[in-house]
Amino acid sequence: MKLKISNEDVWVTGMKDRPGSLAAKLADLARAGANLEFVIARRESSIPGTGVVFVTPLKGAKQIKAAKEAGFAKSKSLHSLRITCANKKGLGAALTRALAKEGVNLRGFSGAALAKQCVFHLAFDKAADARKAVAILKKMA
Repeated sequence: MKLKISNEDVWVTGMKDRPGSLAAKLADLARAGANLEFVIARRESSIPGTGVVFVTPLKGAKQIKAAKEAGFAKSKSLHSLRITCANKKGLGAALTRALAKEGVNLRGFSGAALAKQCVFHLAFDKAADARKAVAILKKMA
C-alpha cells in the first residue's frame, strides 16, 4: 500500500460560539486565496460561549498575514501529519494499530474517504512522536 505522508502546520484560533463566527474566519482566509484542505471547528466545552477552529494548509505571506489578522496562530503544541492513499477497508484501524503497537499515542485523528482516495490527519503532542509515527507508517507502505 502506498502512503503519502507529510508534515503539516496547523493554524488555530478561538471564536465566539454564535452564528457566523466560523463563516467570518473562513472568509478572511478565502479572501487571501487560501485553499483549505482541512477544517475542524468545535465549541470549547470548558469555556461557554466560545469555540475553536483548526485549519491547514496556509501558504505564502498573503495567507499567513490574513490568518494572523483574523487571530490565527501556527500551533506550537500540535504536531500533525497528513496521509493520503488509496481507500481500503480497515485502513484507519491498521494505521492506528501500528502506532499503538509501537507505543505512539495520538492526540487527535480524523479521516475521510472520497471515491477511491482517502486522507487522514494525525495529531501528536510531541514532534518526536510525529517523527516516530512517520517511521512506523513508512514500514506499512
